[in-house]
Amino acid sequence: MDHFDYRDGALHAEAVPISEIAEAVGTPFYCYSTATLSRHYRVLAGAFADRDVLIAYSVKANSNLAVIATLARLGAGADVVSEGEARRALAAGVAPDKIVFSGVGKTRDEMDFALANGITHFNVESEPELEALSAVAAARNVTANVALRVNPDVDAGSHHKISTGRRTDKFGVSIDVAPELYGQAASLPGLTIDGVDIHIGSQLTDLEPFRRAFERAIDLVHRLRDDGHEITRLDLGGGLGIPYGAESPPGPEAYAQMVFALTEGLDGCRIVLEPGRVIAGNAGILVSRVIYVKESENRRFVILDAAMNDLIRPAMYDASHQVEPIVEPAADAAFHPVDLVGPVCETGDTFAIDRPMPPLAAGDLVAFRSAGAYGAVMASTYNSRLLVPEVLVDEDRFAIVRPRTDYETLLDQDHVPDWLQETAALSRGAA
Repeated sequence: MDHFDYRDGALHAEAVPISEIAEAVGTPFYCYSTATLSRHYRVLAGAFADRDVLIAYSVKANSNLAVIATLARLGAGADVVSEGEARRALAAGVAPDKIVFSGVGKTRDEMDFALANGITHFNVESEPELEALSAVAAARNVTANVALRVNPDVDAGSHHKISTGRRTDKFGVSIDVAPELYGQAASLPGLTIDGVDIHIGSQLTDLEPFRRAFERAIDLVHRLRDDGHEITRLDLGGGLGIPYGAESPPGPEAYAQMVFALTEGLDGCRIVLEPGRVIAGNAGILVSRVIYVKESENRRFVILDAAMNDLIRPAMYDASHQVEPIVEPAADAAFHPVDLVGPVCETGDTFAIDRPMPPLAAGDLVAFRSAGAYGAVMASTYNSRLLVPEVLVDEDRFAIVRPRTDYETLLDQDHVPDWLQETAALSRGAA
């Protein structure tokens, strides 16, 4: 469920007409719904009520400070994979002791920053990383709480680029050799080995891969405890999918019941969840305007002002997003197949092929649904296009939570060396 719907024939975000936002900020832009973010978090938290569970929102899904702050206000922690994300979580008001630092390639500087700011929970993914964290923590005379991320060799069944739990993936340590590594870790200074971490991928629409992976992780917890390790944290990662179209992923309640059944008898072990997409995905849309409608032999191209640099999921993951006109089509409107494309100089800058759409003309607004996760956060300035603004709606009000960049800022990021200054000055004069 989300809070984007037609009212009196016009698409709204909660109580705000999308066309009103478009007039204020221009297009394209991302729009997020506070009510949807809040509802998704509360449904997930409610499914795990009365259990010792930390819901650490996966910041990589949508790292806007306003989004993180909205969730932090509701009690969420944060799962971060870089110093930048850690800084965002702290700036948005997430308590350091509710931040989990994950990621396969943490640097010593990132570890040092986290420890200096009270972030002590780490998911470690290799023996060299374990040794590096030990050295950094010991030098600071602090203790880092460590869970080893184990790779269970379970295929998530989602797109191969977002599956992370197979033996051939770069993530984690083989679950078969994990007990030996836990033994080594226990002897290192500056570390408290207190957890097991697992995450097999993203956009899972079936509980069975979760079940197989979690069973292996829970078996490992029992073995480690038998070996004398005090395991008090089981991090189950994220990955629960959302409906982009015809998918019917399991809901939080079914997911929670599976976790409860599997962890029955696992006393004294806090469960950590790292949801991202399931909270933010359907809480955001990307709004774009039609530039041209181009007829070409047997094809009709609807050319939009949004492009693959704004929303890369279709180009990178072959993802499909529902696209709806801002003005509600008439009940008897005729739908015809069109190719929805952007202006970037790439054939891959295509959002949909032969998508049935009502009549569209230059100037019309459309909305890409389910764009709140892995949308703006993955945007780039390819083709020297400006990063688009992000807007947060709360009932009948909205705020620009990230402004559109400008060309001066874009160009100022580059520096011309001394030996080219004269040429650059002449070019500016000609312009």
